[in-house]
Amino acid sequence: MASSAINSGALVALQELNSASPHFKQGASLRVTGRLQEYSVENAAALIIDGSGTLKIDTQHLNLNLRLGSIYQFIGELLIQPNNEAILKARVGRNVDGIDLNLYYQSLKLLREFMSEQMSSRTS
Repeated sequence: MASSAINSGALVALQELNSASPHFKQGASLRVTGRLQEYSVENAAALIIDGSGTLKIDTQHLNLNLRLGSIYQFIGELLIQPNNEAILKARVGRNVDGIDLNLYYQSLKLLREFMSEQMSSRTS
């Protein structure tokens, strides 16, 4: 029996997600956080922003009441369109209103530094 493993979502800031990013790959499993700027009920499409970064989110598989202006975190797979536009096909979404985004990104930076140190200490 074949097993189908679901990858955990790599933590990515919206500003980092561009065509030069190592995470900008078809099918990449990502976790992103941003403020809901637009939402279309008809086609279950959302747009989140954070700083200068934006990302379209396909929410058709979520049972979530979305509110414009609220902060959300989504985990899903990245779909790259032929025009190089990225859409995250979300499998998980949650409201994270109240999160201190500056502190969140500081902790993300520290986590990356720690992981880098751990990887370099294993190779030496």
